[in-house]
Amino acid sequence: MKRGVASRAILAGIISGLFLGLFLKVIERVTGIKVYTLLLNVDYVPFLNQIKLHETIEFGLHLIISIVLSLLIMKFLGGKRWGKGTKYSFIIGASITIGLILFPTTALSARTPELSSLAALIYWLVGHGLYGWLLAWVLRTEE
Repeated sequence: MKRGVASRAILAGIISGLFLGLFLKVIERVTGIKVYTLLLNVDYVPFLNQIKLHETIEFGLHLIISIVLSLLIMKFLGGKRWGKGTKYSFIIGASITIGLILFPTTALSARTPELSSLAALIYWLVGHGLYGWLLAWVLRTEE
């Protein structure tokens, strides 16, 4: 991956990750549904679950994951000749799929929404869909 491409992927991961965090924090503040807490939750990660982490550190971990995801997507799409709409669909679909995979971790913590919370799942997936759209937009490349 060329330096300029990697820089764009890192920037895309940061921007999209910041957006998702802000979106879910606003949802949590307005509704009381702990979707932002779920985003930052590390209760199920060995070693990390034994340390009381400050919100800033937890958010930093979220941003690192977002950057890594962005780099992986950019690497995967790099050699592909897909149309713009197909790339957007792939990235949005991947983001929603990751959200679906991660949502059940809510059952592993008393601080996060109940696994059965349909409202939490909807906000979570909408946030991840918007994250994917923004990530695709920032990663866009000329065809």
